[in-house]
Amino acid sequence: MTSILRSGAQNFRDLFRWKVKTTHYDENGDEVVTWTKPSMPPNPIRLLCMLNAIGWGAYLIDFTAWTADAFDFHALSIQTTKLSKHFDVSKTKVTEAITLTLLLRSVGAAFFGVASDYFGRKYPLVLNMWLLGALQVGSIYCRTFNEFLAVRALFGLCMGGVYGGAAGMALENIPAEARGLFSGIFQQGYSWGATNTWTTMFWVGAGLSFLSGFLRLAFPESKQFIEARKQAGRGNGLQNFRNNFGKMLKKEWKVCVYSIILMSWFNWFSHSSQDSYTTFMLVGKGLKPDAASRASILMKTGACVGGTIWGYLSQAIGRRRAMILASLVCCCLIPAWVLPTSESGLEGGGFMLQFMVQGAWGVVPVYLSEVSPPAFRAMFVGLTYQLGNAISAPSTQLINALSENNFVNSAKTGLPVEAYGPVMAIATAIIAIGLAITASVGPEKKGINFENAAPATAVEETNGYEDDKEKTNQGDVLNVQLRDA
Repeated sequence: MTSILRSGAQNFRDLFRWKVKTTHYDENGDEVVTWTKPSMPPNPIRLLCMLNAIGWGAYLIDFTAWTADAFDFHALSIQTTKLSKHFDVSKTKVTEAITLTLLLRSVGAAFFGVASDYFGRKYPLVLNMWLLGALQVGSIYCRTFNEFLAVRALFGLCMGGVYGGAAGMALENIPAEARGLFSGIFQQGYSWGATNTWTTMFWVGAGLSFLSGFLRLAFPESKQFIEARKQAGRGNGLQNFRNNFGKMLKKEWKVCVYSIILMSWFNWFSHSSQDSYTTFMLVGKGLKPDAASRASILMKTGACVGGTIWGYLSQAIGRRRAMILASLVCCCLIPAWVLPTSESGLEGGGFMLQFMVQGAWGVVPVYLSEVSPPAFRAMFVGLTYQLGNAISAPSTQLINALSENNFVNSAKTGLPVEAYGPVMAIATAIIAIGLAITASVGPEKKGINFENAAPATAVEETNGYEDDKEKTNQGDVLNVQLRDA
């Protein structure tokens, strides 16, 4: 416990150093921390040009896979009112499907994460996307709400497997100096979507899932994974995988627990500020469906722009600083998000708040990839993200239940309306502050090189977790001060 507190205190102090912390592996496989003077972010056009045609193709396919995964989730969360009417149940009842999906995603993340780290990134992701497409089609033909819940449960298992494999493949072969920008772009696949009827959205999501799977077949395996397996040799793959996994947990359990806590804050952050906002505009502000749809689209636009910009800025100011600044500024924008009564006011407030919410989220893919145990990157990124999702699973249901049982007078009509605005505002403020505090005491490994990592099936002498050498961990690294850098 003392070492954890000491490490957290040091990480907090590091936030206030004017130099920027970067990490890399030396020739012995040890982590080396360097501190360099801040510089202007690199030209984003130059960063975008660093990928060749194959690199861009692979990246866009992984982006599409993540978009397809998020597309169906949004089909449910932003169509709560329409689905409640279709199945003749309450809006709170509909959010049970969201809760069930979030709870089961961690199971899928564990299964497909292990498969990705053992077999490679390509074929597990292809299978995952095809299963998603089939279940999206199945969602359309559900006749009762119980059937819909059953399909959503299976869908949750498959949804959980996408993020780790897609994020790992998307960022593993990106040059270190460009990771922040591409991380921000990748994460905003979550914000892509439309506001048509829920059946149309499921059809579109199914098409995206099948298309992503077929396109992924045309591109090769991750270069980093292939090279690492060649260098390490497969050996007794399954036994080595088990041994390496046990040693990784023994050594890296602290960063695993920390990342799960951080991702639970992040998922509460997004769900509390997004899932019920369309319902809030319809019920609390009295907007017509087409006006609420326009506001939702602009809100998602703000999310896409914010995630890209904050991910790019994290390359210069550091990952944790970017997350903390975005979440704290978000708190200041909450009044502009819930108080306006006009469509334009709600659109402007929603745009700016989601600019900050997804701005903080834009750093997540690269941050988790950099702090993850190298041999288990796909499983670590996917599982910590989805366990955080599971912890935040009741968020939408809780917000809807509190809102439907409390009332405030409408500023437009003076009549009592469900208290979505105050409930979401209070929840978002608490969560944003909790996220900032948690990020302030966590580790950071900006710029760490991915290419030197051995695969999870490597023989024990080369897996990076051997017992006869004292390797460094997340809070115990070789600290090299480059004062004149």
